[in-house]
Amino acid sequence: MTQAPMTLALAGLSFMLTAIWGPPLLRVLRHYKVGKAIRVEGPQRHITKMGTPTMGGVLFIVPVLLLTTLLNAVPLMGLTGLGRSVLLPMGVLLLFAALGAVDDWQGLHGEGMRARTKFAFQVIFALLAAIGLYYVLDVPHMFMPGVKGEIEMSAIIYLPVAVFLIVGFSNAVNLTDGLDGLAGLISATVYTIYGAIALVQGQIFLARFCFILVGAVFGFLWFNVHPADLIMGDTGSLSLGATLAVVAFMTGQWVILPVIAVIPVSTALSVILQTSYFKYTRNKYGEGRRLLKMAPLHHHFELLGWSETQVVQRFWLISLLAAMIGVGLAVV
Repeated sequence: MTQAPMTLALAGLSFMLTAIWGPPLLRVLRHYKVGKAIRVEGPQRHITKMGTPTMGGVLFIVPVLLLTTLLNAVPLMGLTGLGRSVLLPMGVLLLFAALGAVDDWQGLHGEGMRARTKFAFQVIFALLAAIGLYYVLDVPHMFMPGVKGEIEMSAIIYLPVAVFLIVGFSNAVNLTDGLDGLAGLISATVYTIYGAIALVQGQIFLARFCFILVGAVFGFLWFNVHPADLIMGDTGSLSLGATLAVVAFMTGQWVILPVIAVIPVSTALSVILQTSYFKYTRNKYGEGRRLLKMAPLHHHFELLGWSETQVVQRFWLISLLAAMIGVGLAVV
């Protein structure tokens, strides 16, 4: 735990870098009219968000990659220092950010990337990450609450599970990114927990990466809290979710990830259940019933009368409680 002060200092540095270059980035995005499109069928109060600069994930991804690369400059030259294994979450962050950026850019001029195409790239990237986790990195396969020691897994089980969770959480955080500050607050909370777990495990390189990311996300939230000046878009949400799953696998504590990240999981399940129930009850005229007023879940509560800030704050409180439960499970 002697590394904790340095780790927290890096979070502060990351926050400052992100906050400093936020205004110049905003000016660039506004100049090129990189504005968000709003769903017509969504809550009407969201119409005011039309044209808000998107692709804001660039704001926190650049400082994270810059600081983490500088910290890894020594081991990359073959000397001692931080572990090279941190390059895997960095690579995942970059690949999924690039995929999200392409989708965001195409969305400015049309419907965006086709869902099947985006999903195919997500699976390919996730498979590469899973192979790296299993065959290249010396990370624990799995820790189970209440069971002492590491549980070994065969590749035939580990790889599909890893791909499923990486793709799943990439999309789950993407779906959560529907209200000002929501995805950022939830992600920062979960990354803080996994950074602390990595610190306890002695994975200093991973802990620093997590807290650098937390600091950068806090810097992004400076511009993303309601009413948002900047929206992270798929550039940020896809990369945050995928990298989160990779970090969880690197600690071996991925079994408790659905507990710690209960809000993204619930949000994704709300969309799945809403879509499935509508299809199941659809008649010959194409009309069906809905379980919720609207999916994802946060829009359902908005239509119930909650304000946007109420939804974000209450969901964050639930996330904090879930995080504490997750920590308890991790140390059992």
